[in-house]
Amino acid sequence: MNTPLPVVLAGARGHGRWHVENIRRLQEKGLVRLAGVCELTPLTEEELDGLGTPEQSADFGALLDSTGARIAVICTPIPTHTDLALTAAERGVHLLLEKPPAPSYAEFRRMADGVAAAGVVCQIGFQSLGSHAVPAIRELIAEGAIGKLAGLGGAGAWVRNEDYFRRAPWAGKRRLNGVDVIDGALTNPLAHAVATALALGGSTRAEDVTGIETELLRANAIESDDTSCVRVSTEQGHPVTVAATLCAEQADEPYVLVHGSTGRITFWYKQDRVLLQRAGHGPEEFEHGRTDLLENLVAHLTTGADLLVPPEETGAFMKVVEAIRTAPDPAPLPDTAWHRIPGENRRVVPGIDGLVAAAADTLSLYSELGAPWASEHLSKEVSTR
Repeated sequence: MNTPLPVVLAGARGHGRWHVENIRRLQEKGLVRLAGVCELTPLTEEELDGLGTPEQSADFGALLDSTGARIAVICTPIPTHTDLALTAAERGVHLLLEKPPAPSYAEFRRMADGVAAAGVVCQIGFQSLGSHAVPAIRELIAEGAIGKLAGLGGAGAWVRNEDYFRRAPWAGKRRLNGVDVIDGALTNPLAHAVATALALGGSTRAEDVTGIETELLRANAIESDDTSCVRVSTEQGHPVTVAATLCAEQADEPYVLVHGSTGRITFWYKQDRVLLQRAGHGPEEFEHGRTDLLENLVAHLTTGADLLVPPEETGAFMKVVEAIRTAPDPAPLPDTAWHRIPGENRRVVPGIDGLVAAAADTLSLYSELGAPWASEHLSKEVSTR
């Protein structure tokens, strides 16, 4: 039996708690051992229940050295990702790097090139790309189940209260202390919608992107976008349009819609659920399993299994991040376009739920759907190679 691989987790609170639970699950299976935790404030015994007594330090590099870590899981603020990844890489430590991998394309390249030069393996934490639905849908497209691929739409209508944008100093920011953060709806909470839509269409690499249009808006008093859409032109010839909001009237399951000439496929990526609708057939629904990305990284290192999300497979997503980074700052929605819900401390944009769905359905931007607040004043960037 293989010896469990020693893992160091950087960032164990907030979203990092999910990684603590996942490492606990894999430790119980004998695949990994939590050797170290890098946090500014050490975890308590209660937080580490069942995980033994890993070494704790705020010095990531020293922790990697002292624990002999084989894998580092990095779940820290977005602007820190590249430097921490390179700290691990130069020590020969393999990586699971949380999404988005970097706040700019330049930082992404610095990370990816540095990791490649060091000869270590890096998995980017787009968990939806571990879904077995992804290859299954690609196969349906390839065999012509929905005719000729016409385009892909993504829809994310989520609810977040105003406290969400105060959860960390970098939350809701485009920049902090002169450093890029780019914490917007499409680049962080609903980044999976963008990455999954690109993946289903086979447009995952930077060179697959030929142009990007953005419409970035905000109802909340933040720097970044909370209501936005993007349309990506691809080398493969089919557009990818993703619309997102954190100001929905009601929270809904995000999904990707694959449009074909004779049918369509809907993929609710958090649920691994697929609906196939095509001419001459009744609707067919499928539920798929999912491979955990840390488990896949361990399998890659121990048995040579294919790595599911190497950095190069997120290059197209990072081109979208870069287009959002270089676009004009998100336009504030007029006061008439949103209202507060009493008692819930959140801002809602009436009608946005339908617009998000319509964007995915028609591959249109908000301005093209006649949204009164997405008018001519909205600056739309088109970036090409």
